[in-house]
Amino acid sequence: MREWIDYAMVLRIGHFRENDLWLKLLCRKRGLLTLFAFGGSRSKRRFCGCLDVLNSLRCRVRVSGRGNFLNLEEAVLEEGPRSLRSDWQRMGLASNCLRFVEALGVNEESADGAYALVEDLRSTLDTVHDLPGLFPLFFRLRFSGAAGFAPNLGRCSLCGAEVVGPAQFLVDEGQLHCANCRVSAGFSPYSVDLSASGLDLLRHVQQVLPSSWRTNDLSVADRRACARAIDGFVQYHLGLRWEEGRFRRV
Repeated sequence: MREWIDYAMVLRIGHFRENDLWLKLLCRKRGLLTLFAFGGSRSKRRFCGCLDVLNSLRCRVRVSGRGNFLNLEEAVLEEGPRSLRSDWQRMGLASNCLRFVEALGVNEESADGAYALVEDLRSTLDTVHDLPGLFPLFFRLRFSGAAGFAPNLGRCSLCGAEVVGPAQFLVDEGQLHCANCRVSAGFSPYSVDLSASGLDLLRHVQQVLPSSWRTNDLSVADRRACARAIDGFVQYHLGLRWEEGRFRRV
């Protein structure tokens, strides 16, 4: 197909040459793509000033003659943030989350779910007053699941029982040990002890969109445990670590 139409959100934008732009877009049907908008910084007829980060667009895209790049022919603004861009702290949260989307990548199979999640992320940061303290880490857990990399937070990997209380999360396996099996299995260097409330919150984050995440704070110990569990899982299984303002491969 030499030309197609899709909905997309702008994750990143940059200039090359005087009037041309490149864009990193999360497309609803095709996943994460890089496109070029020739004349994008000056054309009001084809883009109407809508090429900005966090804008949702209806895009008409054409494959180049040699098939080696994608050209954004036209874009129409569908939706964008109302007040988010004036809040630098929330824009920092948005940037952290969008960089994770870029680093992990999105294929066609997971594109629709990832697109819905990122649109809800923008709406949440734009309109919801109270946010969870671990918001960026919660997003990593939720987005990893949307991309097909979800840890098992339901049943014990040894006995198969549903875990309803405190548990040991095995970072290297992405699995749980219940209280009984934790004792029999012994010490694991790649494990995090989760309380019942911490485990329940992580399950909640996995199952709903950011706009529905609970904002009640855990104890300091529980927050640290949840953060270690998520960060450890992302580093071990996805090979990504947040460092010096970007995600690095580890």
